[in-house]
Amino acid sequence: MSAATAGGGTPPRPGRARQGEVTQLRVLHSEWIKLRSLRSTFATLIVAVVALVGLGALFSGFVAGHWDHMTAREQAAFRPGMTSLRGYFLAQLAVGVLGVLVVSGEYATGMIRATFAAVPGRLPVLWAKAGLFAAVTWLLMTAGSLMAFLLGQALLSGRHLGASLGDPGEIRQVMGVGLYLTVVGLLGVALGALLRNTAGGIAAVFGLLLVVPVLAQALPASWGDHVDQWLPSTAGQSVMALHREAHTLAPWTGFAVFCGYAAVALAGAAVLLRRRDA
Repeated sequence: MSAATAGGGTPPRPGRARQGEVTQLRVLHSEWIKLRSLRSTFATLIVAVVALVGLGALFSGFVAGHWDHMTAREQAAFRPGMTSLRGYFLAQLAVGVLGVLVVSGEYATGMIRATFAAVPGRLPVLWAKAGLFAAVTWLLMTAGSLMAFLLGQALLSGRHLGASLGDPGEIRQVMGVGLYLTVVGLLGVALGALLRNTAGGIAAVFGLLLVVPVLAQALPASWGDHVDQWLPSTAGQSVMALHREAHTLAPWTGFAVFCGYAAVALAGAAVLLRRRDA
């Protein structure tokens, strides 16, 4: 008779976590409780969806109402799909800021100490935060992108300017917006974990997505064109382009480069998370 049987206990089943054992699934559940218990989290994501859909409808309605007054050059450059999805530019700021806050908010309140006391390995916390935020962001932003596209094309169809999801490249554009915003969120999570400071993380997100591309434009054209295509935002946004222009990466190549930036940032955050005190 085994000791477990003699003591009246039941030996744990293979593959079943023991009571009190820290597992990735339990950490995920814990982080999900944190994420959904904060109203500001979903409020910010809803603001991002509203910006995505609302601005897309605004731009589409404006083009439909002013088409006859637009120059031939403006009409030639018109892209119906991207016109209705242009709200992603503002949505990325909300998603990036929220990604930073997912991590830096716990450092600001001191809750991170209790979190790491419960999960001494620390890395499961980072993977749970990044994975959950990526999943929620992808779901909401992809749904918002689809709504923005359909509403925008409905407004443009009155002037016979709209496109459909069946047109070449349009599905990739719609899905690309959701994918791009998801990686922006992951980049925010990584920077929040790296810097452990809300203001610094937000400044870093804004700098990478908005300031660095502007600085690249100040370089001589022979340099700037080659540098710009490898920058995080430019590379990531290439997945939304219907036609590849000069000095730009192919859609999925650019998106892979953007994912690489996020992966490197997360890897750096993981290394520092293990080495620094909470």
